[in-house]
Amino acid sequence: MTYYIHADKFFLENRTENGGYLEIQDNGKFGFYYPENKKPDGKIVDYSGKWVAPGYVDTHIHGSLKEDVMKSGWEGIDKISNGLLSAGVTSWMPTTITASSKTLTKICEMFANYRGQESGAKIQGLHFEGPFFTEEHAGAENPKYMTDPSIEEFNKWLTASEGMLKKISMAPERKGAKEFIREAVKEGIVVALGHSSATFEQAVEGIEAGASIFTHTFNGMPDPSHHSASISNAAMALNNVTDELICDGHHVQVPMVRALIKAVGPEHIALITDCMEAGMMPDGDYMLGELPVYVKDGMARLKDGDNLAGSILQLKDGVKNIVDWNIVTPEEAVMMASYVPAKSSHILANCGSIMPDKDADFLILNPDMTLSETYLDGVSRYKA
Repeated sequence: MTYYIHADKFFLENRTENGGYLEIQDNGKFGFYYPENKKPDGKIVDYSGKWVAPGYVDTHIHGSLKEDVMKSGWEGIDKISNGLLSAGVTSWMPTTITASSKTLTKICEMFANYRGQESGAKIQGLHFEGPFFTEEHAGAENPKYMTDPSIEEFNKWLTASEGMLKKISMAPERKGAKEFIREAVKEGIVVALGHSSATFEQAVEGIEAGASIFTHTFNGMPDPSHHSASISNAAMALNNVTDELICDGHHVQVPMVRALIKAVGPEHIALITDCMEAGMMPDGDYMLGELPVYVKDGMARLKDGDNLAGSILQLKDGVKNIVDWNIVTPEEAVMMASYVPAKSSHILANCGSIMPDKDADFLILNPDMTLSETYLDGVSRYKA
């Protein structure tokens, strides 16, 4: 049955409106928005005092709830999908880490076999973080599998995934990188640059070949420099790129978060979590791929070397953080967690905004940016 959501504020794709009514059609899709003075006839679900936002889209996430894209079977992946509803995430891109070609192929096959069968947050495609990275900035990834890019190898994974593989993060200074990027982009793949020691010039080459995103900006790359500009400077200086950003306050400190957002504008920032299996779990020992990790004080670190190892951030908290830090408005924060990640990963047709005939995946927020309720296909699926 078609019904209408009434609330104090609506974050629509092209504008934010105070008050009004949002039509949720009986097919689980959005209909029209009506202003406060045009109350529609029909069932009204009242959320006075609350705000309505599109469901968040996490385009870089490895796991949660002790489950991980690298090791979990389908049951575990579906457990992540359901858990993500409590993080305000209604669409996600399961993200791998650097591993053997055989392991990556198996993961592609699993996602192809179970396409469309998740019961929680929707899987909008796979993101390969690696293996075409630079050992010096391996971070929490295993350098033994890092290699120069090969379009033949990549196409094997693409075939195994039956087109589910949609995004790859790689280092632009590896041999043959710009040729690889050009070919991958021709095939409709989104290419991100990261885990890299690239100079500014090498990063520019990658972007000019067709890459369009920087992977978890500032993490896994040299610091920005005013003398020897690096890939970090490129993330701050280039036009029409998107910068992934982890806003947990640990991966990038608040002054640098502010500097980056001021440099490129919120419309070029995709909030991500980079969350690993310890997400939504207590402190203790965990794994990231083949590497042991410990979690303490809100941070996941490698046991060997103490590098940050992914995060335990939930996207709803990243959104709240950048508003609480007085860096952006609620409207901008919502856009950075929904529209920008979806658009930059070429999945905006499926998710990321409130528009007629898109799936009615949306959030009920409190004015302090905490999550109250999550809807999927017009059905309430999580209540805080």
